[in-house]
Parts: sequence; C-alpha cells; structure tokens
Amino acid sequence: MLYRLALCCLMLLSVTGVGTAAPAIETTSPALSGPALSLTIYDDFALVRDRRTFTLVAGEQTLLFPSISARIQPETALLTGRGLQVLEQDFAYDILSPQSLLERFVGREVEVMSLHPLTGERNFEKAVLLSVSGGMIVRIGDRIVTVPPDRIVLPSLLPSLRDRPTLSILVSSDDAGKRSLQLSYLTDGLSWQADYVAELAPESTRLDLGAWVTLTNESGADYRQAGIQLVAGEVHRESGGGGRELMLKSQARAMAAAPAVRREKLFGYHLYSLPRPVTLLRKEHKQVALLQANGVACRRELVLRGRGDYYSAKMGRVGARQGVAEVLVLKNSEDAGLGMPLPAGTVRVYSRDSSGGLQFVGEDRMAHTPEGGVVRLALGTSFDVTARRTQVDFKKLSGFSPYNYVYESGYSITIDNGGKTPQTVRVEEQIPGDWTILQESRPHVRKDSRTASWTVQVPAGGSSVLTYRVRVKY
Repeated sequence: MLYRLALCCLMLLSVTGVGTAAPAIETTSPALSGPALSLTIYDDFALVRDRRTFTLVAGEQTLLFPSISARIQPETALLTGRGLQVLEQDFAYDILSPQSLLERFVGREVEVMSLHPLTGERNFEKAVLLSVSGGMIVRIGDRIVTVPPDRIVLPSLLPSLRDRPTLSILVSSDDAGKRSLQLSYLTDGLSWQADYVAELAPESTRLDLGAWVTLTNESGADYRQAGIQLVAGEVHRESGGGGRELMLKSQARAMAAAPAVRREKLFGYHLYSLPRPVTLLRKEHKQVALLQANGVACRRELVLRGRGDYYSAKMGRVGARQGVAEVLVLKNSEDAGLGMPLPAGTVRVYSRDSSGGLQFVGEDRMAHTPEGGVVRLALGTSFDVTARRTQVDFKKLSGFSPYNYVYESGYSITIDNGGKTPQTVRVEEQIPGDWTILQESRPHVRKDSRTASWTVQVPAGGSSVLTYRVRVKY
C-alpha cells in the first residue's frame, strides 16, 4: 500500500509539475565514514563528531545533515568551521511515513483517483481530506465519503517532512567554496559494557584474563568505520540534557591506530581508544576485544560474612547453617600481570577438570578498578566448608530510644571442614554503631568502622570454633 501511495504521488507531480517548497539555498552533504566520523561512548550516551564537506555560497544558506542520530539532543549540537556563523538550527524528527504524510494534509485539498473498470483510465477529483484516523474520510463537493489510502493523491511533499532524521542549520558564510565542517552533538541510544572471561589454573594461583567490549546502538543511525573511544567512570549529567561544556572539552580528540587498546586519563575518568575503526549499525550489538592478560597472579579465599542485625535482638541459641563464600582475589598491578585501569563489568571464571574439559565455576561483577586496586570475585559457596553461628548471650544494658540503646551479646561460630585438606577461613562480622570486642577466642582485625575480621584455621575433616563477646552502642 505504501508503494501504491508513493506511485500515485509521483504520477500527479509529473502531470501537474508541482514541486517541493524549499529554502532559497539548501545544501546537503552525505554521511561520511572513516576518519570523518568518531564516537566517544559513555555508559548510556555518546558524543558524536561528524565531519562533512559542503560547497558553500557567500551569505546565508541552509546546511542539511541527514542520517544523524534519531535520539540527538539538538541543544548540544555545535557546528564549527572557518568563516562560518550559525544563525538557526532545526531538527526534523517527524520522519516521512504514510501516516505522517497523510496527517499533515488533514484539512487541505487533495485529489482522489479513480480507475475506469473497463478502460483503466485514471480520473482525478478534487477533495478535502477530513480525517485519517481509522480510515480516509474526504469531502467531495457536498458529499462525505471514505476512500482507500492508495486512492489519495497529495499535491506536494511538505518541506518539514524528511525521509531520515535530519538536522538543518541556517548559516552565514564569509565566502564561497568547499569547506570541511565538523558537527558535534550528544545523543542517547549508544552504550557500552565490558565483559571478562577468565580461565583459572588448577592450583588457583594463576589465571588468563580476556575482556570484550559490547557496543549497543539504539540511536536510530548507522556509524560506518567510525573511530571509537570509551569512557569509564560516572559522568554527572543534569536531567533534560545540556552537556555543551562536556562536548567542548572532549571535542577534536584524534583517534590513532595502535596494536592494542590505548588508555589515558580524561579528567577524573579513563578513556579507552579502540585500535581500529568499527562499523556499528542501528539495532546492533557488537563485541570488540579490549584486553588479554595471561598468567595473572591470584589467590582463593574462603569468607564467612555476617549481618548487622545480629546485635540488636535476641536470637535462638541454635544457629542455622551458613554458606562460606568462595572468593577469588587478584591485585591489579604489573607485578601480578595486570597494572591497567579496568572498567566495570561481569567476570566469568572457568577452570579445567581432570580430563581437560573447561567448566564454569562462577561469575561476579567487578567495579571500576584503578591500577593498584584489588579485585574480589565471589564465585559461589563452598561445598566442603560450612559454618553455624549461635548467639549464646544477649542483654540490653541501657537506653529508651533507637538512638541511645546499648546491647551486649556473645556468639559462637563453628566452622566445619568436610574436605581432605586444611582450610583457612576469614570471618567478617558487620557490626553497627560504636562497638567494642570485650572477649574473643582469637584476635580480630578492625578492617573499618563496621567490620571485625578473624582468621580461622580449620583442619581437614575437622572443626574450629570462634567465640567473641561485643558491646554495641547505637
């Protein structure tokens, strides 16, 4: 039906000679690729730098930028070029379609085409389009009739309708000639995320770490052979757009080919430049290699974590079984085999079984980790090592409101090891308020204001018990 409607419009235009209303001077440059196009992609938006060549005349003219992002923030658009002054700009987001075309002609004069059943001769009758909601209703003389959409013939194409998202910019040029101009703007609909794959050596002391970047394009535009940079970090944005200051700071950063991803600091963030141009089509998810590091030093830890609600109420004396977390720890340093800013992402860890087959052993999300930082991945719960926590005493010492309570309580934690090798378990208790350890069966380490940590050695096939007594002031 769309084809027939378009055919009818073209036939009438060829017969009547009615053309499209257009500005006095309008110049279009096609979308380019390669070095002329580059993207800096943040968590959920991007800065686009689009360089195109126009043939300008001296004085005022309208420059058309078709095929730009359909989710552009027009208020962030910035056009730069020698001897050019920007006067106005307009973003055409009402894209040409049969429905949008017909809606624009409601209340206007159109023509209704009819075909002679025997000869096939076409006849055109003037009418006024009254409604396009649920069907085509027209007035022909004093008659109100309904007609099929493909019988409506429109006299012209309104200049405000475009077949693609188009930015129109009215400029004044000092002189005529070919000019290379750069359009920069922020757009929603472009995002990226990092995903890591690690293969853990059997002794759990080394791993090979690879990272992929997944690029997602929901912006409504294609980007062919574009230089791509990625920003890791939380960039503050005011609701409703803006961002011209950010765009000016980021403008004109060159993309250079390199054998691996180039990293650098940008303000308080990290900037990753992909080594080769990438074609990113609309509605596409594309994966690009980010890094590969082999033989990274790591270690396995067993961690039992408590909760802060143990210390303000009386609990049952017999505690329930608790899982002990399997945690993989690696330091982001050159000595360990890394030493580079790592963007946040999910790390999936595999290990080989006795037959050499690769098995999935767990995954965890890693936060942005600077050089020198420590990555802790909770991969699951230990099968052989379990724990049982019991509150052996609880009493309220003073207080009559939630802001001056003082409690004292005692705990016994039994850790069982059903395996054939001794294990070391780190017990981390999250204690709220102002707390003091009064008694303990082994010394603790105060990791921070809310965490007391004990290291417990558990023999193979045996058990170990940790006891402590704490006073908590709220």
